[in-house]
Amino acid sequence: MLNDLDHQHFQEVLLTLQSNLLAVEQSGQEAAQTVELDQTTIGRVSRMDALQGQAMAKESQQRRTVQLQRIEASLQRLEKGTFGLCLRCGEEIHVKRLAFDPTAPLCIDCAKQGNKG
Repeated sequence: MLNDLDHQHFQEVLLTLQSNLLAVEQSGQEAAQTVELDQTTIGRVSRMDALQGQAMAKESQQRRTVQLQRIEASLQRLEKGTFGLCLRCGEEIHVKRLAFDPTAPLCIDCAKQGNKG
C-alpha cells in the first residue's frame, strides 16, 4: 500500500500533468478550429495542409481529453484511498508502474490480459 509520502508525490504529479494538459488544450483549440475554404486567400495545397493540420489537432485534443479523464479518475481514487489498487483484481499496482504512468488503473497482469482479449 502507498504511504503518505507516495500519496502526496502522486497527487502532485497528477495535478502537474493535469495543469500542463489544460494549458496545452487551450492553445490546441485554436489549431482545431474550422479551416476557411476561401480559395482566394490560400491555394489548394495550403488548404489541404491546413485541413490535415486541423485533423491532427483534433486527434491530439481527443487524446488530451482521454488523458485528462484518466487523471481525474486517478485523483478521485487518491481521495477515496484506492489509488494504487488494480480496478480489476484489487491487487496493488507496482509503484514502478505508477511512476511510469500514474494514471494506470490496472496492474500489469490485468493489463496484459486485457490486451490479449
